[in-house]
Amino acid sequence: MKKVLLVAMVVIGAAFQAKAQDGTPTSKGKYLIEANTGFGGGGIGVGHTANTSFGLVSIDGTTIWSIGGEGGYFVADDLAVKIGLGYSDTDSSNSISYKLGAKYYINSSIPVQLDLTGASIEDYNENPLWLGIQGGYAIFLNDFVSVEPGLRYNLSLNRDFTDEGILEFRIGFALHF
Repeated sequence: MKKVLLVAMVVIGAAFQAKAQDGTPTSKGKYLIEANTGFGGGGIGVGHTANTSFGLVSIDGTTIWSIGGEGGYFVADDLAVKIGLGYSDTDSSNSISYKLGAKYYINSSIPVQLDLTGASIEDYNENPLWLGIQGGYAIFLNDFVSVEPGLRYNLSLNRDFTDEGILEFRIGFALHF
């Protein structure tokens, strides 16, 4: 049984390796897996209630941590359709976040993203809904890994939750298959 699993893992790894060597990292038919860190984002509760990134912040004795990730598929050269999921926890509640959007790489190295991000917060009557706009620069370490620093602005689409926009500095880490 162990030999069968080992052979299966080698075959799957070889398939990803062969697929990843065709074209550029942002070519049509490739996959994208991302993890982001977010800095900034306003006060406790607003900036970190709907995100799919890794984060830890503590202000005035209240700690918020979050974990999440995003994945995408390049439907055309340099254009990926993306989804994301995240979980955030505070001292008093937790939330599940979701994201749906598109990411375009200008000249295969300048990523711009437009997405809709929301969350379901435990014991809240109103939940956040954001229109996110993000831009940055992709530094490709090789054909499979990129580091993507950038700026993100979240515009609130639910004025009952908040009417504030949120500006964040992000560092993204992406795997391209």
